[in-house]
Amino acid sequence: MHAVIMAGGKGVRLRPFTTALPKPLMPIGERRAILDILLEQLAARGFASVTLAINHLGPLIHAFVGDGSRWGLDVSYAEERVPLSTAGPLFLVKDELPEHFLVMNGDLLTDLDFADLLARHRRGGAPLTIATAAQTTRMEFGVLDVVEDRVVGFTEKPSYRHRVSMGIYGMARKTLEPYPPGLALGFDRLIQDLLRQGEFPDSYDFEGVWLDIGRPEEYDEANRRFGELEPALLPVRSEVAA
Repeated sequence: MHAVIMAGGKGVRLRPFTTALPKPLMPIGERRAILDILLEQLAARGFASVTLAINHLGPLIHAFVGDGSRWGLDVSYAEERVPLSTAGPLFLVKDELPEHFLVMNGDLLTDLDFADLLARHRRGGAPLTIATAAQTTRMEFGVLDVVEDRVVGFTEKPSYRHRVSMGIYGMARKTLEPYPPGLALGFDRLIQDLLRQGEFPDSYDFEGVWLDIGRPEEYDEANRRFGELEPALLPVRSEVAA
């Protein structure tokens, strides 16, 4: 099994921390980098190889991970010369990718079973399988229902329950075929293109731990909770054949 980790972002929302460290190398629990945890999880789930897409402070990531042997993984690199958004770096290694593979952001913590997601993707036959989590958004205002300039309904600060992308995907290599190499392609556009074409992605509904470490308050929460979450985030390695 193969995974691609998107680790090239500048981490603008976490500045000034990310002026010196790339976001995937930010420490969690004062002793483990985010990327270290992700690589440990992939190895524990039976993945054999990983591609790291790097750009911002990429040499630091390369120096930290090396060839991946510390985790029992074969790690290679795709280096962006210009920003290619969240899916564009896949074109740099498209010819080296297996028929089905995992893609994930390099700045999240979750106890999702990556191998199960990839297996579900293979069975489903969809061009893309999106790991989704349930989130509740509470409006800070009263919401009006307006019809022909008349207020016909009112709800005070309602809450809405919806599913959001976790930034983890099972993907078929053929999904990249319609796009030219070097295109700055985001997963948002890719999903919208698939919907327009009637090629509907599958949803992998997940209810476990998921922390997207994109803002200072989320990073602080991850550090506060790491002691509690560590047993779930760092499972004992299985003997699953890669």
